[in-house]
Formats: sequence, structure tokens, C-alpha cells
Amino acid sequence: MTTRRTFIAAAMLMLSSLALAAQTPDITGTWTAKFETQVGEQEYTYEFVVKGTTLTGTATGNLLGKSQIADGKIEGGTITFIENGTYMDMPLRIEYSGTVASKDEIKFSRKIGDFGAEEFVAKRSK
Repeated sequence: MTTRRTFIAAAMLMLSSLALAAQTPDITGTWTAKFETQVGEQEYTYEFVVKGTTLTGTATGNLLGKSQIADGKIEGGTITFIENGTYMDMPLRIEYSGTVASKDEIKFSRKIGDFGAEEFVAKRSK
């Protein structure tokens, strides 16, 4: 009886993992965004790589240059990551959270240290 319960529990865990993976959209690739900030218009290119629920890649902006994505996660349609950039020779931490709106759009909000926040849409680059 114990073996049967263990087997059923393992099967349910595997099925729930497969269901979560099926619900997680593949955002691997290049995404672009243009949006207004306190320091003017920003143009960004994001290169995302997804492996399981781990999100890595780069964020390249016209003001901060290229930064590695840190602490990236994607679960279901929810994305979070950190961009550690430098502005005027000072480190700048930008926290992102987003929702996959479609296969070609991600709705993001980002918090820039204690300076403010912005909302924008990134679009898949064709």
C-alpha cells in the first residue's frame, strides 16, 4: 500500500510539473522596447534565454549600455529579473516584473532603485 501511495504521489508531482512547463510561454529570443523615463526616452533590447524556470540573458539600453540579467525567473506567464547597470559611474539596480500578454508582447514594470518606476511593453523582434 505504501509503495502505491508513493507511486501516485510521484506521478502527480510529475504531471503538475509538466502542466506548469506547458503553461510557461517560451520568451527565448530578442525583445525591444521604447519608453519615457525621468531622464528621457529609453530604447532597450532584451536577449532572453529560458531554461526551465530560469531566465538569463542581457539588457541593452541607450543610456546604461549592456547589462547581464540576474536572478531571472519565469513561472507561468510571470517574469522577474534584475538589471545591474551603471549610471554616471554609480551602480544602479533595476528590478523588473512582467506578464506575458501574448507570444509577441510582454507588459513590464520596473523599479529603479529609490528613484521611481515605469511601465512599458516589450515586443518580440522579428
